[in-house]
Order: sequence, then C-alpha cells, then structure tokens
Amino acid sequence: MEEEGRKLLEEGIRKKLISPGRGELSTFPNGTKVVFHYRSSLCDGTVLDDSRTMGGRSKPMELILGKKFKLAVWERIVITMRKGEVAEFTCDTKHTALYPLVSQSLRNISVGKDPLEGQRHCCGIAQIHSHHSLGHKDLDHLQANPQPLVFAIELLEVLPPGSYQLDMWAMTDKEKLDAVPQIHENGNSLFKEGKIKEASEQYYNAIACLKNLQMKEHPGDETWIELDLKITPLLLNYCQCLLLQGQYYEVIDHCSSLLSKFEDNVKAYYKRGKAHAAVWNDKEAHADFAKVLELDPSLEASVNRELKALEERLRSKKQEEKGRYKGLFDFNAQPAAATTG
Repeated sequence: MEEEGRKLLEEGIRKKLISPGRGELSTFPNGTKVVFHYRSSLCDGTVLDDSRTMGGRSKPMELILGKKFKLAVWERIVITMRKGEVAEFTCDTKHTALYPLVSQSLRNISVGKDPLEGQRHCCGIAQIHSHHSLGHKDLDHLQANPQPLVFAIELLEVLPPGSYQLDMWAMTDKEKLDAVPQIHENGNSLFKEGKIKEASEQYYNAIACLKNLQMKEHPGDETWIELDLKITPLLLNYCQCLLLQGQYYEVIDHCSSLLSKFEDNVKAYYKRGKAHAAVWNDKEAHADFAKVLELDPSLEASVNRELKALEERLRSKKQEEKGRYKGLFDFNAQPAAATTG
C-alpha cells in the first residue's frame, strides 16, 4: 500500500483513503469493467460533477480498462482500489487537462443527448487550445484555466473480461452494426410490455450506434444513406416513446429533422401533428394532419379522431379562460367597499 502511494505521488497523484474495500486487489487485466461513483471537485471544494446527482438520477460510471478512455488518470487510480473502497485522489494538472471535454460528454449522456454534441471534429488537445465554448460556464473556465482536480471515487464493481456484455462505446464498428437489430427488438418488447422509458433507452442506444458509424462516412454517400435509412424507423419509435412521456418539443424537432430529408414520411407528419396538437400549435397540427391525408387517405379515421380531440381541447381551454377572466372587465360590477384600519 505504501509502495503504491509512493508511485502515485511520483506521478502527481495523491491518494487519501476514506473507507477501505474488501477482498484482494484485482490484477485488472485489459478488458476488465469497473463500475464506480465519482465526484469531481476543484481543490477549493467546488463540485463540478457528481454521478449520484448528475441529470437528476444516480448512475455510476462504467469503464472498460485498456480502451484508451480520454481521461487516462481514471484508469490509473481505480486499479489501486478494492471493491467497495472509497478514496479521494488529488491529481496534478497534467492529468486533468482533458476533464472539461470528458465532463461535457458525461453531462450530455446524463440528459439523453449525443455525448459528442458541441464538440468539434478535432483532437482533444486542439479543442483545449481553441476558444470553443463547451456550453457550461464552469467547464469553459476550467478549460481556460487548467488546474489540479480532486476525484472522490467509490468502486462498486470489478468485472473480469468476458463476464459482461459490451457497452456500445466499447464495441467495434462491426459489433455496433450487428447489435442494432437485437437492441431494436429489445425496445419493441419493452414497449409492448408498457415499459416506455426503458424502450426509449433501447431505441436511443440503437440510434447512437448507427450515428456513431454514420459520422465516419461522407454525408450523401451510399453507406451514409443506408445508415440513415436504418436510423429512420428507430427514430420514429423513439419519438413515439417521447410522445407518451410528454416530450412534445423533442418530437417536433426530431420529426422536422426527418422530414427535411424524407418529405413523404407519413409517420413523421402524424407524430409531429400529435406533438403540435399537444402544445396548442393549432395551425401546425392541422397542416401536418392534412399532409398525412394527402399522402395516405386510408388514415382518415385516425386523423379525424386526432382533430376531434384537438377541437375539444381547444374548446375546453377557451371556456376555461373565459371563466377565469369573467368579471375582469365587467364595468357594471360594484367596486369593493374601502375599509380603514
């Protein structure tokens, strides 16, 4: 233990044991999956990220050793820990320079966004020296002022190679492409069981696999188009889940993006029409449903049902507002008598 601590100090890492773990220290061969909670802070105690609260939920970090994770110091420190151990590591600036980019990706993931959203197509070091905003003031400040950071780590699981299913980000391109049909089917099964949130996560993961592959192709090329066609039904299923979860503006955005490429996609018009109706966009909803009927007249009964529901909601809203403001402009009403103390 003392020898390991000395090695860490020589590397610019100071370890403080908070709570000892249990069992023997793993050998951590490449391919080992480690699961841990983390809290990242400035040296003055200011918290940057906490996996227990990020995105409004408690979701631990999962890391596969040997996959060249962008923040290499995390791999270095977890291999000094036993399962169940809690420790703080103060790491010199040379180990933390890429943390703003890593944090941006983790924050994106925690709210269901593309982990690469907002990052330029250049290497991490180039981004650090650019003036590109990461979309978070604390990360922009940290990127402009690199400094030591403190990582509080609780090691939850140590899974040897072959004992777990690979996460999407750890897959090869072929593994990602081969996994999509099964992930899609998993989403369909969960949807049929009424597990809408879980189904949406499966669809999102399948989309992320294909998007990751698509980023490596030139837009408009044959392979890029083939991937886009695979993404479309998944995105429509994802939008159906979002509709059921009340995420109407996201549905509008996704369907509008689809329709900018596939102008005759009836399902996209139908789902966007439902989303517009849900947020009181009367004219937009009518326009989308009219387009649905133009493209597929057999959906007339469904469209009429949606339009009837919209009209009833609009009528109820109008009556509610009328009642709410009744008397507000009634000039015949007697003024309230003034009172004195």
